[in-house]
Amino acid sequence: MAAKPAAKPKAKPATKSKKKGAMKGVTVKSGGKLSVKQGAGLTQKGRDKINRETGSNLKAPAPNGKPGTKDGARKKSFCARSRGWNGERGKAARKRWKC
Repeated sequence: MAAKPAAKPKAKPATKSKKKGAMKGVTVKSGGKLSVKQGAGLTQKGRDKINRETGSNLKAPAPNGKPGTKDGARKKSFCARSRGWNGERGKAARKRWKC
């Protein structure tokens, strides 16, 4: 008889997100965010701070992502996700991504 294949490990139970409050201290004045005139969004400094504190992997905007590429998929996802952003910063970010 053949041995049974090993069972997949079960998913870990949900825990509190360590990302809560990650944006605290990331401001335009500190250099972590771009102003609305500059297109809103995070600067490299802001992305580095959040990645360091939360273990995330935030990437720079991909406004010229070609369809079928990873950047193209990120752009498509961002544009779909941000479609309902009606505030000044949201509109500026969508314009920067060329949505």
